[in-house]
Amino acid sequence: MGAGHDHGGHVRRAGERHRRPLWAALAVLTVFMIVEAVAAWLTGSLALLSDAGHMFTDVLGIGMALAAITAASRAARHTQRTFGLYRLEVLAALANAVLLSGVAIAVLVEAVRRFGDPPEVAAGPMLLVAVGGLVANIVAFLLLREGAQESLNVRGAYLEVLGDLLGSVGVIVAATVIALTGWLYADLVVAVAVGLFILPRTWQLAQAAIRVLVQAAPAHVDVARVRSTLAGVTGVCDVHDLHVWTLTSGMDVASAHLSLDPGADVGPVLAAARERLHEGFGIDHATLQVEPLASARLCQDSHW
Repeated sequence: MGAGHDHGGHVRRAGERHRRPLWAALAVLTVFMIVEAVAAWLTGSLALLSDAGHMFTDVLGIGMALAAITAASRAARHTQRTFGLYRLEVLAALANAVLLSGVAIAVLVEAVRRFGDPPEVAAGPMLLVAVGGLVANIVAFLLLREGAQESLNVRGAYLEVLGDLLGSVGVIVAATVIALTGWLYADLVVAVAVGLFILPRTWQLAQAAIRVLVQAAPAHVDVARVRSTLAGVTGVCDVHDLHVWTLTSGMDVASAHLSLDPGADVGPVLAAARERLHEGFGIDHATLQVEPLASARLCQDSHW
């Protein structure tokens, strides 16, 4: 016998309610991405090109985030798609991390190549465009900040925008230094600094996404404590085949077999177990199988 909740409504709110800010951020960043790319070509600035490249990943990343949220919310529930397409949001976050890492590495390689002979840079236009890019990134940063706390997918876009924001600050600093001192290496130093700042954060995002994809227990959930909590429910004498994983951002799920004392009432046991999972761990989607203690031996062959 089993029991569980469908908690898809919360997942939809976690992703869908941030769709409008994502669209607004996408529009703002697309415009300034084009402006920065043209300006980087005209001024010869690697730092500005780096910022434009990061902004391109922002645009692409936000586009993937929106596509994943839309697909997940519209996915038809049928026998072959019992959890919809919520995992697409995690795949989009992983793709964003890989994409941003690739851009950062490409900029670092180009910076090293240019260190022997830094090209001339038009500091004035570079500074003007960087200020505009900073404003665009601040707007996008504020739009995505709330959603980054709830959705791994939105967090990927948020981290890209954060990197862009810092990149714009760096370009402004580089342009100012070049204008005042003529030291062309400032452009390359800033490009390298932004790349080195972004890489660790993209790797953290990738690790979080991979943790979900391999169905590891959520970092904030102590599985041993989940087991002891379920075992403490009145009428439960054994807990086995316990699994806890994350389906997508905001949706932790669990399954377990509960062996009951003779004469235990199934209904109150299931209600108490669900309540403890909700209150202690925030798990609202659980499949719990209850069985007589003698049946536990039948589960011993399952080692996963």
